[in-house]
Amino acid sequence: MARIVPDDWKSLEATGAAARERETLTLLEKALPADYTVYHGVHWTRLNQNFSVFGEADFVIVSPAGRVMIVEQKTGFLRETPKGLVKVYLQTERNVAIALAHTIEGLHRRFTAAFGAGTYFIEELLYCPDHIVKDAAIAGVNPARIVDATRRERLAPVIREALPADEPRLACAAKIHHFLADELALTPDTSALVGQAGTLVTRLAGGLATWARRLEFEPFRLRVIGTAGSGKTQLAVQVMKDAVARGARPLYVCFNRPLADHIARVAPPEAKVANYHQLCDWVLRDAGRAPDFQAAQVFEQLEQGFAATPLGPHWRFDVLIVDEGQDFQQPWVAALERLLVPGGAWWWLEDPLQNLYMREPVALAGWTTLKETTNYRSPRDILDYLREVLGPSLPLAAALSSGSPFDGSEVSLSVYDDAQAPESAVDATKRAITQALSLGFRKQDIAVLSFRGREGSALTALDHLGPHRLRSFTGKYDLFGNPEYRDGDVLFESIYRFKGQAVPCVIFTEIDFDAFDERIARKLFVGATRATMKLIVVASQRAARHLPRSGGGDA
Repeated sequence: MARIVPDDWKSLEATGAAARERETLTLLEKALPADYTVYHGVHWTRLNQNFSVFGEADFVIVSPAGRVMIVEQKTGFLRETPKGLVKVYLQTERNVAIALAHTIEGLHRRFTAAFGAGTYFIEELLYCPDHIVKDAAIAGVNPARIVDATRRERLAPVIREALPADEPRLACAAKIHHFLADELALTPDTSALVGQAGTLVTRLAGGLATWARRLEFEPFRLRVIGTAGSGKTQLAVQVMKDAVARGARPLYVCFNRPLADHIARVAPPEAKVANYHQLCDWVLRDAGRAPDFQAAQVFEQLEQGFAATPLGPHWRFDVLIVDEGQDFQQPWVAALERLLVPGGAWWWLEDPLQNLYMREPVALAGWTTLKETTNYRSPRDILDYLREVLGPSLPLAAALSSGSPFDGSEVSLSVYDDAQAPESAVDATKRAITQALSLGFRKQDIAVLSFRGREGSALTALDHLGPHRLRSFTGKYDLFGNPEYRDGDVLFESIYRFKGQAVPCVIFTEIDFDAFDERIARKLFVGATRATMKLIVVASQRAARHLPRSGGGDA
């Protein structure tokens, strides 16, 4: 088995380093003999940093004789263009051959300075396990040094052919090992496919779901105050799974119906999932009192009816999980408590920064409180952008820490003309969708979120934005209280309805305000933290005065 440097990569697998690079590292360790050494970048010195070796290279392999090979791995989709093989990143396209040449040139300069010209040998290899190179002549790399999807099983043999084990040992071989071990140039690598990003962030944010479930006390009343992206949803789902596994009955209740619908898709089927007013509706219907959803005060009637309706044994649960607790009202606490069996466990999950209705926190006397201020979901530069925007208006945001492995997503700012609104806002949003698609995001990866509520948005009544069909809530409910949606490809929602959810690319539009205050700050925080990879901000001229231009913006 080959020697791997650094050698603690197996123990770091759970931290979320690039899974595809780990796969390759495992293959190289097994397929290369013990006298070969692999220097790699699948190593995190901190939980929230990902690194590659010497700029673009993922692996540097040294033969027994001291001959060096730079291996650049490109997973996912590549494009063959007249100018060569191209990798599409979040913000731009990079020519693979040029990047590899720069890496080799840089290493040549450093080796020459350290060991002298002509004393060493550097080979190159491009490994693209997901792509078939159709025209090797335009790839820009020696075809013999390309291992594509058709030759994946040949990776180790190609390396051994280029780095013979039986050639004479170079005089500087020992120095090369010292150099590589001591001088690893670790640089951030933020490229990742959407699916890899989702898996990685999910793994990182899973810490809350792991250690919070180890707490034990009686009666179990735990208030979890966790910021956006801290893992509250994963915690809620895992608590439900635990309950089902031991034969207990779990109930999950949140504030927003879209979040309840989302949780219902990922929760165990035995769990009961509803938003608060949906739960009220079920209880009333079960009691023979069907609500009138056409009535003006239907939600107030639901709340009052639920609180006054006696509950049968089938409405008693062993575990109760309240999510979006910052949006709940004090009278609802007592109404919900009736659903819990004696000795049952009650979890209360909330984020004060997402309190868009500016409600006073509910009083939960005698409860244990747990706080988590690390956001694993939003790229680090988005969180930095928010700190700059929010400033002293939202002091709680200053205490947040970033646990995301991603950075450099570059928040885009598009400014529309106040005088021409709402038409100019609609046009700017169309351009933002085009921009997102040009960056490689699929339509299902994009959500258009309005800073306004549904009633105040110019997009609410639209079926299309340019050629893009919008999937949006019609504002109507069927006879059973289920929301009705228009069919479409790109999701449109207000930030009020999209709290608790996330997508790779968020187009945060119709941002318009004169004075910047705490409520505005909270709305900006909620909308921006829905993005897991890219944030495009579409704002009016007057609002844009309060928003810094990060990167990739247009006027």
